[in-house]
Amino acid sequence: MKAKNTGQKINIITLGCSKNVYDSENLMGQLAYNGYEVSHNADQGDIVIINTCGFIHDAKQESIDTILSAIQDKQNGHINQVYVTGCLSERYKQELLAEIPEVDQYFGTHDMIELLKTFGVDYRHELIGERQLTTPSHYAYLKISEGCDRSCSFCAIPAIRGKHISRSIESLVDEAEKLAAKGVKELILIAQDLTFYGLDIYGKRRLNDLLQELVKVEGIEWIRLHYAYPTGFPEEVIDTIAHEPKICNYLDIPLQHINNEILKSMRRGHNRQVSEKLIRQFRHKIPDVAIRTTLIVGYPGETLEKFEELKQWVIDTRFDRLGVFAYSHEENTHAGKLADDVPDEIKQQRVEEIMALQSEISFEKNQEKTGKVLKCIFDRKEGNEYIGRTEYDSPEVDNEVRVDATKYAIEIGKFIDIKITSATEFDLYGIPAHKC
Repeated sequence: MKAKNTGQKINIITLGCSKNVYDSENLMGQLAYNGYEVSHNADQGDIVIINTCGFIHDAKQESIDTILSAIQDKQNGHINQVYVTGCLSERYKQELLAEIPEVDQYFGTHDMIELLKTFGVDYRHELIGERQLTTPSHYAYLKISEGCDRSCSFCAIPAIRGKHISRSIESLVDEAEKLAAKGVKELILIAQDLTFYGLDIYGKRRLNDLLQELVKVEGIEWIRLHYAYPTGFPEEVIDTIAHEPKICNYLDIPLQHINNEILKSMRRGHNRQVSEKLIRQFRHKIPDVAIRTTLIVGYPGETLEKFEELKQWVIDTRFDRLGVFAYSHEENTHAGKLADDVPDEIKQQRVEEIMALQSEISFEKNQEKTGKVLKCIFDRKEGNEYIGRTEYDSPEVDNEVRVDATKYAIEIGKFIDIKITSATEFDLYGIPAHKC
């Protein structure tokens, strides 16, 4: 069914990770350029496009629930059409067609051109960088590549997103310049694997070269790295982070586990020794680096002894930021052929144990910040507080800095030095270090 631009409003609902956010922003830019009124995660719209996640069980369930809710709204006459795109429909298109036929049309992760044609719109490559930001106007995600060539046993992303495809340095610098011209001050580099960048089109890893070009973009003050894979991490990037003031002393590097048998089964390509050496290098060359990692508990074969090894490693390593996933048994993955031998209640218990440890570590690390003056950028005002972040914190997933809005006036999107006066496990409280 082909939609026509008859003045109907389009609401795009985005689920899942920041890479989906980036895709939705590009879709919104294409539609808006062609005269459509487009909103994001709004309460109303004549047409709804749901950009789904299909990574793990909970994300898939959220996507399905959102689709069913939209269908109910359609049946009740509140909206006219429902379209579904993204990872879930890429992975389960035939099943969705059979189970939820009320959706007007399904599209996969590589079907934006076909989706746009449904709305009478031709995809325009020159609009990259002209996307409609859904983030606060002072920061934006910059997706430097698509897909993944890794073969991690638990992950279905390569099957969903395809092979790794890097974008050229020139196109990324051009997009960064367009974003900076709009007022973006912070770029958050995202990909399934940042460290693989360039191998496919240049024949070698060129993340460091990309960073050297991005720091030249006027107006960009912070560059943040997300989703760096530990195996084959380009060591020159560590030196660049250490010496380039625009690049935040922050790194998101999912390590997943520390037990060597589990890592081998996960097909991670590295072992405990590699992980620990890399962390030592980061902390030696960048003493105040904030390292974020994610872990998986309840993976097949994770005995109590192996879990206890993981717990002790978390205690000893003292990550600045840490997230935990309960293992999700996914079909069409290598681990999906293994026995899912850790009960769900044990998985959840292990998630809670790790997070309890991390809460203590985070509290202690935050207490060390009290009395210090930190450069912060402020994302929003919430009630009677301004909510900001340091260079050690990424939006939505990390610590926040809170300032009393009844006593101080702070401009959103502005960098301000804040003196930290107190702290909890995941929040810092402070006052402007200078009159503002």
